[in-house]
Amino acid sequence: MKAKASWDEGSGEQGSERRDRPHRRPKTMSRREMLRERRRRERAGDVADLPDYDRPKNRSECRNGPRPCLYVSCKHHLYLDVNPETGSIKLNFPSQEVWELEETCALDVAERGGITLEEVGEILNLTRERIRQLEVTALEKMKSGASEHELDAFVDWDPHRADYEP
Repeated sequence: MKAKASWDEGSGEQGSERRDRPHRRPKTMSRREMLRERRRRERAGDVADLPDYDRPKNRSECRNGPRPCLYVSCKHHLYLDVNPETGSIKLNFPSQEVWELEETCALDVAERGGITLEEVGEILNLTRERIRQLEVTALEKMKSGASEHELDAFVDWDPHRADYEP
């Protein structure tokens, strides 16, 4: 949290100017770090009671919900990612608040259809090169999974070939 404080104090920027800041790299917080922060807040008496709310349980309930989506605990929310193995949380946009994001739901982006790798990188706060690396890894996994399931014939299949007849 010190990095955020020094960013705000050092720049002297006001809240309305936050959108003009350059993108910062995602910040990962370990479970230990979060527990330390929670204990510090409990000692200071700074723990808020969370009200009960009706969070959408499936896509049909949230499709027409308010945007930007404020349910950051949803696994499809773009603001943060939770690593299920370590319990760490990665803040994808540490220099922005949830309500400042243009896109907040991965399912909304997927429903819109094909977007370029550059647009994916902008939405996920990743570089173009990192998106390319992820694409290569995903294609390799798909090919290895296809051979395991005897789908090798479809790996190099191209419906636009001249000898293809529907």
